[in-house]
Amino acid sequence: MNPKHLFKTALITGLTVAGLAGPALSAPSVDEIVKKTNEASYYQGEDGRAAVKMTITDAQGRTRSRAFTVMRRDEADGGEQKFYIYFSAPADVARMAFIVHKHLDRDDDRWLYLPAMDLVKRIAASDKRTSFVGSDFFYEDVSGRRLADDEHTLVKDSGPYYVLKHTPKDKGSVEFDHYVMYVHKKTFLPTKVEYFDSKGALYRTMTVNAVKTVQGHPTVTKATMEDLRAKTKTVLEYSDVAYDLGLPDRVFKERSLRRAPRKYLGGQ
Repeated sequence: MNPKHLFKTALITGLTVAGLAGPALSAPSVDEIVKKTNEASYYQGEDGRAAVKMTITDAQGRTRSRAFTVMRRDEADGGEQKFYIYFSAPADVARMAFIVHKHLDRDDDRWLYLPAMDLVKRIAASDKRTSFVGSDFFYEDVSGRRLADDEHTLVKDSGPYYVLKHTPKDKGSVEFDHYVMYVHKKTFLPTKVEYFDSKGALYRTMTVNAVKTVQGHPTVTKATMEDLRAKTKTVLEYSDVAYDLGLPDRVFKERSLRRAPRKYLGGQ
C-alpha cells in the first residue's frame, strides 16, 4: 500500500504502467516537486489500509514470507500521521504489532509488540535506520523521512522523470551520503530511489514494480528493496487496498499493540 504510500517508491526505470505515461510537464520549483512527491507518496486519502505479503530472499536464494496488515491515519493538524502494522503469519511473528506516530518537529514515536515475550518495546530514534523485522526495509522506510531532514536538489529534468538528489543535513545520523530519486512527472510518484555511500558507491535501491489506481489514487501494489552489498532483497506485494475508511484514533493507541483492533483489520 501506500500508507499514503507506506514504504513508497515506484517502477523500475523503463517499466511502463498503463495510465502513467504522458507528455512532459514544465518543471515546477524544487520545493514544489518535493512537496507534491511527498503528498503523492504519503498523503492520498484521509486514511488507508492494505494487506501486505513480504518475501525476503537471502544471498543463497532462500526465501521466507510474512503477512501483515498496515493501516494509516492522517491527523487534523496537517502532516502528522499514525501507522499500525499487525502481523498474521508465519507463526513465529503472528500477533506481532508495530505503531508509528509520525511527527514533523521531533523524532517519531515507535513501538513494537513482541507477543512471545508479551513485551512492548519502544524503538529509539537511533534505531530508525535498522532492519524492519529482519527485512531489507528499515524502520524509517515504514513512515518515510521528514522533508526537513534533507537538502533537496533538482539534478535532471528530462523525459518522464524529475531526478532529485537528497542530502541529509545530519550525516552522522544516517548510513548514507545521499540518495537519488526518480519522480514521475504526471503522478509525482517516486519511480526509483538509489542510496549512495560516502565514496559514491551505490549500495541500496528501492523500486516499485507495479502501480494500480485505487479510488482515484495511483497506488503501489508491488515494491522491492535490494541490499547490493549483502545480495539480499525484500519484495512487498499489496492487496485489498482501501482509502477513506474512517479509521478511529483508538486503533493507533499503544493499547492496540496487545489487543489488536480486529474490527478494522479487514480480512485478517
